[in-house]
Amino acid sequence: MKIFRSLSKRYIIFTPILLVIVVAQVETYSQLTTSGTFGAAIRLSIPILLAGLGGLYSEKTGVVNIGLEGMMIMGTWFGAWGGFTFGAWQGVFIGMLGGALFGLIHAIATVSFQVDHIVSGVAINILAAGVARFLNVIAYQDVAFASSTASPRIQGDIGKFTMPFLAGGKIGERETSNFIGSIEDLDIILISDFAGLLLGFLSNISYLTLFALALVPVSILVLWFTPLGLQMRSVGEYPAGSESLGVNVYLMKYIGVTISGALSGLAGSYLVVAGTGTYLEGQTGGRGFIGLASMLFGNYKPFGILMGSGLFGFADALQLRSPQAVHGLLIIISIFLLVLTFKSFFEKKYKASFASFIFSAAFLIWFLNSTSIPNQFVYFTPHITTLIVLSFANQRIKLPEKIGVPYKKGEIN
Repeated sequence: MKIFRSLSKRYIIFTPILLVIVVAQVETYSQLTTSGTFGAAIRLSIPILLAGLGGLYSEKTGVVNIGLEGMMIMGTWFGAWGGFTFGAWQGVFIGMLGGALFGLIHAIATVSFQVDHIVSGVAINILAAGVARFLNVIAYQDVAFASSTASPRIQGDIGKFTMPFLAGGKIGERETSNFIGSIEDLDIILISDFAGLLLGFLSNISYLTLFALALVPVSILVLWFTPLGLQMRSVGEYPAGSESLGVNVYLMKYIGVTISGALSGLAGSYLVVAGTGTYLEGQTGGRGFIGLASMLFGNYKPFGILMGSGLFGFADALQLRSPQAVHGLLIIISIFLLVLTFKSFFEKKYKASFASFIFSAAFLIWFLNSTSIPNQFVYFTPHITTLIVLSFANQRIKLPEKIGVPYKKGEIN
């Protein structure tokens, strides 16, 4: 029994991955593991990853930040304006500044004026939407191909990378072989699926994507292996004790929330410069909130956030590339819930076990009695994935001790 519980905690994360590979062997659901799907999943997961990392920096210092969505909105507008005015890479930097500005506003409200963190975050989200519309009207009043809800196209391109010889990239003007692509075409179970994953990562990848992925190990290094990171985490756990040791609590909180805004702004500018090429009202599509969900799913760990954002990005990519393959997710969800049923049962969580079994049976019945998914459900795939994941992840979340608790300089608690 103890062995089963130990193994289940360690390897339960790999169960849905194996289920996806198995179900993908059916021709109808083959799009589940193609390089195109994986490539789209990587591109769609990056804004969620950046928002999740942004939430991590803020909440590690004890400041709840549900204003990630609003800071992303500012990143999209300032990124598009900077890209249109100066160029693509300049737009990325200006988008980060726009997000950081709204992060600073959130810090002033919550740290200096002791405003409730949730109230301030909601206000940031509302304010950002209105400010973006106002700025768009002012900035592009006499510019062609612009409106109150859309900007003109940005200048230049962020650039993309394809690995030579492995993924068919070019060396100069000469095309090279696509070794991994040839392995994917062989349709060998597991091997070709893994090749599709590699090919999706190594072909047509934006340089901004590589930069965003590099921020995962950088965040680990900064937060866990530097004096600054230690001080930031300490003020989220025990601010009074930190202050007694000479740590400037307010400064650490300001730094954390401002970095949070900058990363959210980077997420927003990514949507523009590496995606649509223009600012469009509402283009964040709730990704700031899903980024917050990925942070909770990842239990406040950068690699956990990466895994969570990848999961949500995969669900989003699947509904865009192959709505038919979404039907295969029903049996995957059913079997995964059945695995969780046994896991909860052996951990003596009988209510959770019974609930998992009921939902598992419901998804199985749905799968057996249908051949496709209604469009409404297909479009809702990323969000329902978020709800299912969080419902089973919330019991293991380790929150910072003083998160959301107002702190006044000099107080003892």
